[in-house]
Amino acid sequence: METESLYKVEELALKKHKIYKQNPLHYIARSMLASMFIGFGVIVAFKTGNFFYMEHSPLTYPMAAITFGAAIILIAYGGGDLFTGNTFYYSFAALRRRLKWVEAAKLWVLSYTGNIMGAAAFALLIFLTGLFTDSSVNSFLLNVVEHKMTTSTSELFFRAILCNWLVCLAFFIPMSLKGDGAKMFAMMLFVFCFFISGYEHSIANMCTFAIALVLDQSVTISFAGVLHNLIPVTIGNLIGGVIFMGFMYYYVNKPYLDAEDKEKL
Repeated sequence: METESLYKVEELALKKHKIYKQNPLHYIARSMLASMFIGFGVIVAFKTGNFFYMEHSPLTYPMAAITFGAAIILIAYGGGDLFTGNTFYYSFAALRRRLKWVEAAKLWVLSYTGNIMGAAAFALLIFLTGLFTDSSVNSFLLNVVEHKMTTSTSELFFRAILCNWLVCLAFFIPMSLKGDGAKMFAMMLFVFCFFISGYEHSIANMCTFAIALVLDQSVTISFAGVLHNLIPVTIGNLIGGVIFMGFMYYYVNKPYLDAEDKEKL
């Protein structure tokens, strides 16, 4: 059973809440770190993928998906606080009555805000490096962004549900594994699955959009396009984490969790 891992989820949620209670700025700073870590993953994924994209290779997406896995390793081991993972952690803790729903919502808003700030700061740093301005380097990224900004709202929404379901599993499943090597392999495998499948991740998207906006000012890449994508994707990510992870794992494990709670009393 996965009850041991669920207790770790609950403990992690309470630890994050404690950081917020001690100093909200520390919590926001950790959220900024998370999107910056994703920014590193975005850069290496699209720069790697671009080599294959320029040659019209079928390996373009697989190579980008493999290298993007660096982002989840940075977040898991580097101390970042990601909104999408928090949708699962806080909803489960709230269902277990270890955290109030109002507090969970407040922490979601703060982590999302911090993620936006981190994405903007990272995009500025990339722009200042001058390493991503040439079309021979950024054409793959700009092409992907253009498609993300023109995909229908309903498709974005359902892709986002599936995405965060998978991403939350990428953090949850490794909790039951032994050894950092096994944990990192599992994380990267799940991230590869979400990337190659074409699902939509709100924080990865905001990092990608922020970089694209400072590199290109064409009509197809705009703030209106960012909102068209991020609104349904954020809602879909929230549903994926809360319903398919938080509620589902609470429901199927409630009898066992209740029994273990009684044994501890």
